[in-house]
Amino acid sequence: MCKPKLAIVIPCYNEEESLPLCLKAIWACIDSLTEMREISKDSFIFLIDDGSTDRTWEIIEEAHKLSNGRVKAIKFTRNFGNQNAIFAGLKAMKNFNVDAAITIDADLQQDETKIAEFIKKYKEGYDIVAGVRKNSDEYSFFKKFTSELFYKFINWLGVKIKPNHSEFRLISARVLDMIDMYRENNLFLRGLFYELGLKTAYVDYMIKEREFGKSKFSFSKLIKLASTGIVSYSTKPLRIIFFLGLFVAIISFLMWVITIFVEVILNHDIRAIEPFEIWESFISGVQILSIGIIGEYIGQILIEVKDRPRFLIDKELF
Repeated sequence: MCKPKLAIVIPCYNEEESLPLCLKAIWACIDSLTEMREISKDSFIFLIDDGSTDRTWEIIEEAHKLSNGRVKAIKFTRNFGNQNAIFAGLKAMKNFNVDAAITIDADLQQDETKIAEFIKKYKEGYDIVAGVRKNSDEYSFFKKFTSELFYKFINWLGVKIKPNHSEFRLISARVLDMIDMYRENNLFLRGLFYELGLKTAYVDYMIKEREFGKSKFSFSKLIKLASTGIVSYSTKPLRIIFFLGLFVAIISFLMWVITIFVEVILNHDIRAIEPFEIWESFISGVQILSIGIIGEYIGQILIEVKDRPRFLIDKELF
């Protein structure tokens, strides 16, 4: 197999502290693989500035000049989110005729030395090679618990995603062509790559200690990402609402029959019985939950119908 032309795609959002070290580490990895004749000398780094408000873009411009164009980049007009930044980077790869692209975060937590294993799996014929984190000591108990709960829930809904599978992955040129056909605005990349059904390998890696700052993914952003993943790839919640509504209707009918029997036939006053009040509260909760779930789907439909661009590019460095 010939030496593949590789692109390392890195989304950046306010990474002025970690980006210089990140670029140094990635370049060391690229140089090592080039010397071992594992990848082409035309391999490069592609950065996406996702609307940073610090010096991130200035650092990118300087890196572009010093690398003689081997650091390429685009800058968004504003922050469009991590998923859109990654997708923009992958779409841009069609302009450079790469054989494979690897996405990795700029915070230095994902183990860039595993890129060599990604390349090995790619040469064995895998179209997708995904990194799976094996330790999570930095995460709080709450974050680990909610993460495990999400993966179990989304797998139960029918989206068979590997637990602890991150956006650290390699995809082949074949995959790049396929994802270009996806027009939807609400992206959940982990679900998208699973949906392709292509040959996939997994590489375990250990999370490194964060060098600077805190994670850019707040709890609210993680909730939004989770809800997008669920609504985008499963209609099972709507079926749950149907069966829950059917169950409530049956129980309500039975309670109505019991009420008529007790008050009319047995001539007892049942209005003061607390279980009926509890049941009314339960029904109200079910109604609010159902409206909320349906609202999520309607909201997704509204966004898709508007067909607004996923991102807007302000500047390019090619």
